[in-house]
Amino acid sequence: MSTPSAVPAVRVALAQINATVGDLPGNARRLAEAARQAHAAGAALLLAPELSLTGYPPEDLLLRPAFMQACARELAALAAELAPLKGLSVVVGHPHQSGEQGDERSRSHAVQRRFNAASVLADGRVQATYCKRELPNYQVFDERRYFASGRDAGQGAVVFESGGRRFGLLICEDAWFDEPAASARAAGAEVLCVLNASPFHLDKPDEREQRMAQRVRDTGLPLLYAHLVGGQDEVVFDGASFALDAQGQVAARAAFFAEDLLLVDLAADGSASGTLAPVPEIEAQAWAALVTGVRDYIGKNGFPGALIGLSGGVDSALVLAVAVEALGAERVRTVMMPSPYTADISWIDARDMAARLGVRYDEIAIAPMFDAFRASLAAEFAGRPEDATEENIQARIRGTLLMALSNKFGSIVLTTGNKSEMATGYCTLYGDMAGGFAVIKDVAKTLVYRICAWKNAQPTVRADGSTGPVIPERILTRAPSAELRPDQTDQDSLPPYEVLDAILARYMEEDQSIEQIVAAGFAPADVERVTRLIKINEYKRRQAPVGIRITHRAFGRDWRYPITSKFRA
Repeated sequence: MSTPSAVPAVRVALAQINATVGDLPGNARRLAEAARQAHAAGAALLLAPELSLTGYPPEDLLLRPAFMQACARELAALAAELAPLKGLSVVVGHPHQSGEQGDERSRSHAVQRRFNAASVLADGRVQATYCKRELPNYQVFDERRYFASGRDAGQGAVVFESGGRRFGLLICEDAWFDEPAASARAAGAEVLCVLNASPFHLDKPDEREQRMAQRVRDTGLPLLYAHLVGGQDEVVFDGASFALDAQGQVAARAAFFAEDLLLVDLAADGSASGTLAPVPEIEAQAWAALVTGVRDYIGKNGFPGALIGLSGGVDSALVLAVAVEALGAERVRTVMMPSPYTADISWIDARDMAARLGVRYDEIAIAPMFDAFRASLAAEFAGRPEDATEENIQARIRGTLLMALSNKFGSIVLTTGNKSEMATGYCTLYGDMAGGFAVIKDVAKTLVYRICAWKNAQPTVRADGSTGPVIPERILTRAPSAELRPDQTDQDSLPPYEVLDAILARYMEEDQSIEQIVAAGFAPADVERVTRLIKINEYKRRQAPVGIRITHRAFGRDWRYPITSKFRA
């Protein structure tokens, strides 16, 4: 390894791009533009995120030979396009397949293997390729379904030179383990380069920086961390690419939840410098993740806008505020659908909020349709009291109306159910669950209130030009209610949300047993009730729309429980 006096200073750039899965030409254009900007800024190296050529995660696209062939062609074309950028090396994440095309033996699965790879592009060609060694298979990750480990190819560390410095390549999970970084250092690396596609959850940015700082302390090498940004179905990437100096201190950090090109100057003594973006508070991170998820799901899938059933309650209020931030008021439409049990204050607050945000607001009364349903079913229901059946009919009328408007005008329906409701089944199939994207599916009710309070505290220009809260105060202070029967509140059917959400977090997110939760001080009846509701409502969650993941365990890719199960612990 070179002595400090012999090590030159070098400028590197971290390309924090918003890739779209499967848009190979579009992703390549983003990478090429970042490379041109880095070259113009005097960088010797541009480091792009994990699988930035394809977007992450490409899932079963990787199983299609045509997709893998297209990736190889696009990588070669990108290398050729970057040839005029003399003195710049570009590291790109992409899937790589062993075996040569046309080789009869390469058609065998035993010979042709896929790898999660990073290639060094310089002088118009691929100079070196590193294959990821540690393949995560937990939470939302399923990489062992698609990739072989670089160890299976007998590959060791990949170290390359650029700007007079020697850089060692790692891909995401590799840097969470000791051996890959130690191997890179033993092979002569002076700087660790980590390509990442690390899905966001609350507290994840801090966790990443701490784990990477440990890697620096173990190796004594500065570290560059290039990260994706943007939304991809249910996962969101927060960006916040960073550089750590040789002491493990954060020396530079890119913006959160925005595309960025972070320039980092690495000095001979292992110090580093660059722009240092601040870390947002937790509520701000959650807000930005929801906005990013809505913007990219609707934008990348080509929907013209969003449609929201506005109730005058806190959940639809948060979804509306997020949608307007993500899309603009002109692309958001709200519909209030009052029932015979809708309180006057719900009408007033719904109208008020729609006016504050400047969105289209319509009212469609469901009482005539509800009466028609009851009349049609009167003979069948004779002698039976009204119960949840009639409540669900109201919710399903609303779902039908929203989906009809969606079909007619093309806008996607954003559902407004929160994580507490999804967990306990306090939601109606084909009713309030009807829609295309579940914005707050992974936001517990108590966090809904925290995010709303945070948003109201931010200086916001409202539609009339005034500055102030966008969510009417009464929405945040009144008792939550589905308003499907007289004088109904959520706590008629559920424990207080502070209790419910705490039990939910322990049981669902932390995998604690019923006995452990009771031992922590929760009432046994509350624990039995909440955990029973979680277990018996799996069939509903399987039919819910995809939604944005902001915790380390969400209902979706993180949660794969059988619907039919007799296990009750």
